[in-house]
Amino acid sequence: MRGMRTPARLAAVLSLLLPLALLAVPAPRQVALVGGRLIDGWGGAPVSHSVILIDGERITAVGTQESLPVPAGYEVISTSGMSVLPGLWDSHVHTMLLGHSDYAHWDATYPKRLASEIMPAAAHQLLLAGVTSAVDLGAPLEDSLAVRDRIARGEIPGPTLYVSGPFLQHEPYPGTESFRWGIKGADDARAKVRRLAEAGVNVIKLIDQDEMTEDEVQAVVDEAHAHKLPVVAHAHRPNEIRRGLKAGVDRFEHTGLATAPEYPPDILALIQERTAKMSLGPLYWCPTIEGFFNYDYTVGNPMHIDDPGWQLDVPADIVADIKASLRHPGWLAYYQITPLRAQTSAAKFAQLRKTGMVPLIGTDSGIPMKFHNQSTWRELDIWVNRLGMSPMDTIRAATYWPAVMMKVDQDVGTVSEGKYADIIAVKGDVLRYIDLLQRVDLVIKHGVRVK
Repeated sequence: MRGMRTPARLAAVLSLLLPLALLAVPAPRQVALVGGRLIDGWGGAPVSHSVILIDGERITAVGTQESLPVPAGYEVISTSGMSVLPGLWDSHVHTMLLGHSDYAHWDATYPKRLASEIMPAAAHQLLLAGVTSAVDLGAPLEDSLAVRDRIARGEIPGPTLYVSGPFLQHEPYPGTESFRWGIKGADDARAKVRRLAEAGVNVIKLIDQDEMTEDEVQAVVDEAHAHKLPVVAHAHRPNEIRRGLKAGVDRFEHTGLATAPEYPPDILALIQERTAKMSLGPLYWCPTIEGFFNYDYTVGNPMHIDDPGWQLDVPADIVADIKASLRHPGWLAYYQITPLRAQTSAAKFAQLRKTGMVPLIGTDSGIPMKFHNQSTWRELDIWVNRLGMSPMDTIRAATYWPAVMMKVDQDVGTVSEGKYADIIAVKGDVLRYIDLLQRVDLVIKHGVRVK
């Protein structure tokens, strides 16, 4: 009899526990952003009194207060008086760097603390600045993958990262072998790209390709494309650009050419020839230009060095080391030529725009005096207020076009139904005052409010 009653008792117990188990399952997050002026990333006219419905990670509907009622049960977040736009991209960051002025010291001192302390701090700072996606171009392979994947699993806060791992170049600089891989022949080039691709990187980065043979550069590009990985390449010197264009790289980094007043005519012709080939898609360019224009102000008014924002999550001993390295910002050998570069950079940027390339917002964030909590908005500000880009085109260079370049525009880059809810909002009109982005009020990543 006792054995016969056990199943009945078990069923009774389960009937009591089942409702409790169901209550323990978190309900999908249902949020409505209501009232803001939406700049959706597509480039059209902003939408006033917008409504954005978010269910879980994704946007389910976009409309206006007149056309889209908020369903019952949604948490309503008022965005009245705010500009609402897609989460920003920074297409050129270095999370392994935090603004220290001495690369040799940094590379020798902190390699064991990159993945555990330094890169997570950089990622968190980027996210709170409104950067919900970033392309991390250069760091040790295992560290890059580990930090990217920890963010993706929700273990640490940060933007969605797309990583290159180590640079590929002719010869690594002394002491940088963990994040710079030398290339010795075309076979070695293919092997190293395969190693990166099989490890799971998102992009391949070439630098100093003018010091490599044409066969080596071509092997890198062909192998990367065979693995469906884009290739980005430095554009500091004329032959870096010429060789990269010939090999078929997808994107160039930096404005380059030092203090030269303009790009050589043959390079402009080569770029225009490439941009005319519609079947190849756009040719992208990431100029990382704001530092040239802000240098004199930064040296004369080093307030941003005292900003506590870049110290978030950074251990005290590292903060002290960074501050000590920047005690005399005008003395840094790294930047002595910068004022001269500022005199020619606007003209070169204008030349590039006329070629038909697609510009992307990227900052080189992490290099000396360039902090992750500040770099992205400063780049947008210079594009608008010093280089003559329209605010709308500048915002699209930090939202829509990077997503297209990385082939993830089906999920991010615009505020659209079905895409991830990567959304930021700021009080005021960013199409009139782009520098309002220095204080992002609301950051939502994959439907989760992180600020």
